[in-house]
Amino acid sequence: MATRRGPTPSNGRNGTSRAVARRAQAAAASAAPARIAVRKTYKLYVGGAFPRSESGRSYVVKAADGTPLVNAARASRKDLRDAVRAARKAFAGWAGKTAMNRGQVLYRVAELMEGRREQFVAEVARAEGLREPAAARAVDAAIDRWVWYAGWADKIGQVLGSSNPVAAPYFNFTIPEPTGVIGIVAPETSSLLGLVSRLAPPLVGEVLGRAMFGSDRVFNLTITNVRASAEPKYALGARMRSVLPYVPLFAGHSIGIAVVSYADGLVFGLGADRTRTPDLDVLAEGIETSFGELRRATSQPGSAAWAEHLVQGR
Repeated sequence: MATRRGPTPSNGRNGTSRAVARRAQAAAASAAPARIAVRKTYKLYVGGAFPRSESGRSYVVKAADGTPLVNAARASRKDLRDAVRAARKAFAGWAGKTAMNRGQVLYRVAELMEGRREQFVAEVARAEGLREPAAARAVDAAIDRWVWYAGWADKIGQVLGSSNPVAAPYFNFTIPEPTGVIGIVAPETSSLLGLVSRLAPPLVGEVLGRAMFGSDRVFNLTITNVRASAEPKYALGARMRSVLPYVPLFAGHSIGIAVVSYADGLVFGLGADRTRTPDLDVLAEGIETSFGELRRATSQPGSAAWAEHLVQGR
């Protein structure tokens, strides 16, 4: 004979108490005030520190739809002067780094951005009003751009520099030269990718001479001897009385001496780094004294044959 089991009766008191507890929790949750998010105030970045503006002012950064996002410090003219001073102070240290070291620094920036990729995607999406896939593509392009310029750090000197053939007894090189402290204006249309596209290229600049000689300077003195015209030159009827030669100094270079013979004269152009050669006047006096001794020696009887022997290199 088949039997049929009906539903097991439940305890009405327990079910009622659980329903009351759920209603109480829902009422407490609805009565609790909504939490106000803490907005971050983005500070300035000057000299490795994050100071607030000297003026104490800030402004609201809004999203593409006008929704307030964050507060940002509004820099003053004094803050700009402090930033320029810090950049000039840091320029020598950055220029002294090898090309490989500068590439490693730029690659480290890409690593840090990769580690916080989700945060960058969310912030770019809110700031520019982009969908998540488009914001992700913008962030990935910014990270890849840091990697791309990091790879160029030790190659730009080879691509842009060259050894130029000249029909003279000296060498001629074309080498990328660091500009110094510059100002960059980031575009408003791209909050992250535009900034990276403006910021990365100047940081890659090859230190003058690193492409040829690596991290250690193999010389600190350059002497050039160029023979100009033996006849006087004229411009609009006026005679060119003299020339002033000059040798550009490499980074870490001490002295450059340029010698030019023009008409019946011989001109020396001296250039030096004042921090490395503060007594350049001593060298100038020594050259003048030595040529005086040579002139007196060649003016003595029997010195003509010796002078001809010296000139012909016999």
